[in-house]
Amino acid sequence: MRILGLISGTSHDGIDSAVVEFHPNEDGLEASVVTHGSAPYAAGLRDRLVQALPPRSTTFEEVAQLDTLIGQAFAEAAVAAIADAGPVDLIVSHGQTVYHWVEGARVMGTLQVGQAGWIAEATGTPVLSDVRIRDIAAGGQGAPLASTIDELILAGRATGGRPVAALNLGGISNVTVVGADLPRAWDIGPANALIDAVVRERGLHAAGYDESGVIAASGRVDEALLAALMDEPYYRLPAPKSTGKELFHLDYVHAALERLGRDLADADLVATLTALTIRTVADALASLDPAELLVSGGGVHNRVVMDGIARALAGARVGRTDELGLGADEKEAVLMALIGWLSWHGLPGTTPSATGAGGGRILGTLTPGAEPLRLPEPCPRPAFLRMTAPQARTREHG
Repeated sequence: MRILGLISGTSHDGIDSAVVEFHPNEDGLEASVVTHGSAPYAAGLRDRLVQALPPRSTTFEEVAQLDTLIGQAFAEAAVAAIADAGPVDLIVSHGQTVYHWVEGARVMGTLQVGQAGWIAEATGTPVLSDVRIRDIAAGGQGAPLASTIDELILAGRATGGRPVAALNLGGISNVTVVGADLPRAWDIGPANALIDAVVRERGLHAAGYDESGVIAASGRVDEALLAALMDEPYYRLPAPKSTGKELFHLDYVHAALERLGRDLADADLVATLTALTIRTVADALASLDPAELLVSGGGVHNRVVMDGIARALAGARVGRTDELGLGADEKEAVLMALIGWLSWHGLPGTTPSATGAGGGRILGTLTPGAEPLRLPEPCPRPAFLRMTAPQARTREHG
């Protein structure tokens, strides 16, 4: 079965896509990425999206328009991917998260925009969307959904009594830990979210992020500000837990600087926020003593972050998910495709111990394509996921 996964993450930069070919194999599942790509949002659309996000206020009119415009952008990305890879059987669209409603340790709801009907109309292919809410309705966090792919791709790697872990460094950092106990997963805190917000506000890089960690490497960590940031109550909540830019945004940095009573030089502020990412990841994992940590997401390209995590977790071998055939930049789009395969075959897309739900749930809402839906009979849940050749082709479009 060939599935196209689409997602825009918490960095709000654009749409990642991956066409994935799935083949059941004994008690597991083999998958190969046929093609993957990235389509940046048009500058005007991204600006409107960012201006509508918390802590700013917005209107139903703006939300409705963004739902359509982002849905059309996802449809364009889908058409481009299919033109490159050929027909697909299913499209899975995560859409764009605009609000994750958290009260204390409980998630009350979540909202992703990017109307799936535009994708189905443009491609004639059925679309699975709204993939988080069923887990939340069952008492879960609806996140991190990366635990679904992490559990399968890390299966069998934990040896010698020590667990292994998969870390994703997007706007928010999340981790899955697999060992003798049930898989555990949670959102750790800000990965790139605060760094990117400051880089954009202060115009430090045209692309809006600290490329390779160059800015952080030129600055000095302000220990007083770092201590103030580390005092965030979220870090002390037990897992499973989730968070987002509703908490970690530019005004959060401004408030911390106001409490400190002074501003910092650009490079020093970026260095301190980068140290926050490193420290929160290290604190979250140190007591679990993972034998290896495989990293994905945009943060893998920040050498200051990667080197800092490796030093802080000296007992772990730190690498990238590329070692497993799962490219660090394509993982989330492949995850969407995997969730689609599971839902299409009547299988839960979450693990209760990872999200905190009352049980595993089949995820998503199906929008028919040009033909009536014809789902197969449910099948056994795969015990592992193995990524195989062919080597994926990378596309840049949009």
